[in-house]
Amino acid sequence: MQTALSGRSRIAGLEVYLPPERLDTATVERRIAESSPHFRVPKGLIARVTGIRSRSVMADSEQASDLAANAAAKVLAECGLQAPDIDLLIFASASQDMVEPATGHMVAAKLGLSCPVMDVKNACNSFLNGLEVGDALIAGGRYARIVVVTGESPSRAVRWTIPDFETFASSFPGFTMSDGGAAVLLEAAPTAGMAASSADAPEGILGVAFTARSSHWSVGTLAAGGSAHPRDPEAGYFSMDGEKLKDAFLDLGCDVLDETLARLALRWTDFAVVCVHQVSAPYREIFAERAGVPRELLVPTVEDFGNLASVSLPLQLKLAVDTGRCGPGDLVALVGLAGGVSLGMAVVRL
Repeated sequence: MQTALSGRSRIAGLEVYLPPERLDTATVERRIAESSPHFRVPKGLIARVTGIRSRSVMADSEQASDLAANAAAKVLAECGLQAPDIDLLIFASASQDMVEPATGHMVAAKLGLSCPVMDVKNACNSFLNGLEVGDALIAGGRYARIVVVTGESPSRAVRWTIPDFETFASSFPGFTMSDGGAAVLLEAAPTAGMAASSADAPEGILGVAFTARSSHWSVGTLAAGGSAHPRDPEAGYFSMDGEKLKDAFLDLGCDVLDETLARLALRWTDFAVVCVHQVSAPYREIFAERAGVPRELLVPTVEDFGNLASVSLPLQLKLAVDTGRCGPGDLVALVGLAGGVSLGMAVVRL
């Protein structure tokens, strides 16, 4: 293990892996109809409500760890690194291969890594929390080079047989979800001018903040795989009350975003892009307006990629970098929303 100087971390590499198989929304509606002889989805309803046109679906032979490992392998190749160069792997995802052991072990084995691993889980904010943990470990001098990965496999929890509209409504989130993987390489950032509260600070993760209202945890669940429902097949599907979820996020508010910007002496207009977790196109716009984020700073992805859970933010950042919307020296914001419920933000200078 290499030892890092205390300070903070920078994003030295970023990659995303999306399975090649695509599933458009019209096909989703047909599949529900084929599996549900007594229920019909109003034609075009899912697209009208969500704005989603297509999503990625993993192969039957793939697991969440494969999606993460594919993205991580791309990062290692991009950065010219070998397995011994990595000090820690953090698997930060809502999905997992199994309850025990940590999925990080499966990812590390597929990459040939022999470093320590850990799993971090917080629904769709898992990857953002993984960045927070990795940044803190590097800042504290514990590790010098950390790979944070996610592999989201929500297609395995979609309910296709629908008996009635009530079941359709509670299962609706599954019809928006998409499979994918992402990985970032974190390294110790240069220590010169450690003024993290200044817009003139050098590259690195300048600040991370989270808030939560855990009293709303029951609004959205995927209950299988734990002690509450160890063998209940009905617990293996997404269940969510969309209206109560909106109310939960309204209760959460945007104070943590405003406070983070104020602490760093920044405004939304200082950013090249603002990546916001996207569960649907309409809610992306509603949230951005409520938070005061200018629409031109957003990176729309949900329409063509679906709701990728914790992969959503790294995908947006990757697309923004690849299309030239941001690059070295630019400020970017990663804003995460997740069931539970929680809201978080990371401010990064590339």
